Amino acid sequence: MPVKSTKQEIFLDALKKEGFPEPILVVGERSVFLEKHSHPYAVRALVIEGQIDITISGIKNTYLAGDTFELLDRQPHSENYGGKGVQYLTSRKGVLLQEKLDLGQIEGVESQPSPT
Repeated sequence: MPVKSTKQEIFLDALKKEGFPEPILVVGERSVFLEKHSHPYAVRALVIEGQIDITISGIKNTYLAGDTFELLDRQPHSENYGGKGVQYLTSRKGVLLQEKLDLGQIEGVESQPSPT
């Protein structure tokens, strides 16, 4: 079930207050596992549908529709998308690899403009 717009509005307002750019929609295919990696930017995200498991320092956290998560700049983590995949809005501060996401160059992940 998609997240209700109220949570999305709160998330978008918080992004603006924290100086994050307009988010994009990331669509992750079902049962994709991304091994330990990091990004050269900070991340704020709101899960719209599905499930994503993020493991940081050996601790796994599961995020479902309506949950938010964040990653620090260059924070090592792994990702696992649930059996139905995942869709989440994400904003990145200090984006250096946005072009790869825009071009679909990260296997199992497709990004789209935010449905705001």
